[in-house]
Amino acid sequence: MVTAGVTGQGSTPLWQPTAQQVAATNLDRFRRDVEHRHGVALANSTELHRWSIANLGPFWSTVWDAVGVVGDQGQRPITSGDIRSTRFFPDAQLNAAETLLRGPADGTATAIEFYREDGLQRRLTWNELREEVAATAAALRAEGVSCGDRVAAWMANCPETMILMAATWSIGAVFSSTSPDFGTTGVLDRFGQIMPKVLVGVDGYRYGGRPQDCSERLSEIAAQLPSVTRTVVVPFLESPRAAGAGIDWAEWLAPYRAVPLRFDRFGFDHPGLILYSSGTTGAPKCIVHRAAGVVLKHLQEQQHQCDVRAKDRVLYFTTCGWMMWNWLASALGSAATVILYDGSPVEPSPAVLFDIAERYRVTLFGTSAKFLDSARKAGLTPRETHDLSSLRTICSTGSPLVADGFHYVYDAIATNVHLASISGGTDLCGCFVTGDPTRPVWAGDIQGPALGMDVDVFDSAGVPAPVDEKGELVCKAAFPTVPVGFWGDDDGSRFGSAYFDRFPGVWAHGDFAAWTEHGGMVIYGRSDAVLNAGGVRIGTAEIYRIVERFDEIVEAIAVGQDWDGDTRIVLFVRLAAGASLDQSLMDALKRALRERASPRHVPARILAVTDVPRTRSGKIVELAVGDIVNGRAVRNTDALANPEALAQYAGRPELLV
Repeated sequence: MVTAGVTGQGSTPLWQPTAQQVAATNLDRFRRDVEHRHGVALANSTELHRWSIANLGPFWSTVWDAVGVVGDQGQRPITSGDIRSTRFFPDAQLNAAETLLRGPADGTATAIEFYREDGLQRRLTWNELREEVAATAAALRAEGVSCGDRVAAWMANCPETMILMAATWSIGAVFSSTSPDFGTTGVLDRFGQIMPKVLVGVDGYRYGGRPQDCSERLSEIAAQLPSVTRTVVVPFLESPRAAGAGIDWAEWLAPYRAVPLRFDRFGFDHPGLILYSSGTTGAPKCIVHRAAGVVLKHLQEQQHQCDVRAKDRVLYFTTCGWMMWNWLASALGSAATVILYDGSPVEPSPAVLFDIAERYRVTLFGTSAKFLDSARKAGLTPRETHDLSSLRTICSTGSPLVADGFHYVYDAIATNVHLASISGGTDLCGCFVTGDPTRPVWAGDIQGPALGMDVDVFDSAGVPAPVDEKGELVCKAAFPTVPVGFWGDDDGSRFGSAYFDRFPGVWAHGDFAAWTEHGGMVIYGRSDAVLNAGGVRIGTAEIYRIVERFDEIVEAIAVGQDWDGDTRIVLFVRLAAGASLDQSLMDALKRALRERASPRHVPARILAVTDVPRTRSGKIVELAVGDIVNGRAVRNTDALANPEALAQYAGRPELLV
């Protein structure tokens, strides 16, 4: 028998679960349930995956029951069709919020633990959570919010945000959120498209040891959203409120404290969530998701791929502007306790997230590859300084976790833990490839495809690529979180071109990937021009709209550079005659991007060029510049009107530091 823990390097896995550990996992119990229910023999999770993609309807029907979705799934688990036209559970009636709030009936157990970087703490029991959701739903109804209306949250990672989402879903309205570090322009670029009826925002937040007042910006945002009929302020910092900022959260809910909780039920395809994923042109795409599909997929990923169980304690470092916040919120549906942290991951010390993991006896610790790399470089050894014996799973996402990051986890954090590197995106609000607690962990590998996801790697001709050959990450069959579509894309053309034009009938995700010899996958970063800085997808158009307002800038081109296991933004600018890219201009550009968009939009390097490469139709080509910056061969130079412009992007010494 192999003992669980670090077993070596190179050709040996870093971690191998024991037979007893495998048998105790949700995933292996589910495998046995599938065998019994469907009369099949499945020796392991690899065979279970093959069965899941060959039997999508029976698979997702079994998942519904296994993960505890509340509602009537109907007689038909699936309708036949291609990846866009297939429908899951067309006869179902349910409300996703009912599943999220299905925690212990006695209600005394903890549903949410909240911790802010300055030490502020709060705790909500399941009964308190349900009472808060009931009052919030009643307040929304009193504002005239009804089925299909939008509710927008410009919020910190605090309990009120999760309460608001559950309340919005309970009445059939659509929830959308972004974080308060997004500036006015970034918020309006998003919420301005979806026309919310109610806007809820914080008065401020804390980050890096400093309070950040949001009151005036909230008033500005509300004033420029004519669809908003009510603005509500959560006194997160209890700072003086700007005129017109809105009604206080507690005052808003006060008349509805005794209202009972109720759930209106809808079909499986009912929209419940709008997320934002930016492209290279125009405003951010508003991706409309089914609330039921999102919860079903998240619970499958969490319970089976990450082994989340009832009464577990789940921490994921995230903000409300990232889809991992939605993933974290779904852990309530497993009757687990959600741990919310709002603040800097290195304030008041670089070990703050490990402090929280120890304090709350966390079982799943979720973070980013960038954080793990920062902890490694800071010399942190939590296994020596913290009691992390409660940990079973560590999740990493946001950018590829390189082999050094895997070794760091097992050398410095915990030897007997399942390290699940996971990857997916805002577009599907879930994972394509993920962890498997029944299989070995190999340094640098994501363990394999998520159950029910027919994932592959295609070469440029649309043929499956062999092991170790980089290609396009694709999904060849339908899944429950294929979006309803893009907001405002009435004929579906933008949605189709975003994912299905490259390989007809197949979802092309825009990531470089390769299969490994162990049946796992390595993600190498974006294959399109969308930036992925710190795990948040950023459209170049968002940057250009702000930068090109400067008289000194004629035009700009932004690309992502692979750097230190993550992606950093490099901005090239073509200057107006007589202008100089001095420190003053660079500071002004960074300040404008930080204040009008978000800190994640700020480039790590700003460099001057005299020409920007374009296609013959006049479109700037970030892909070619990105290839040069990352040392890759440039694709399709024949399509360029001015290929000679590429020379000045190569060999820049500023890109080596």
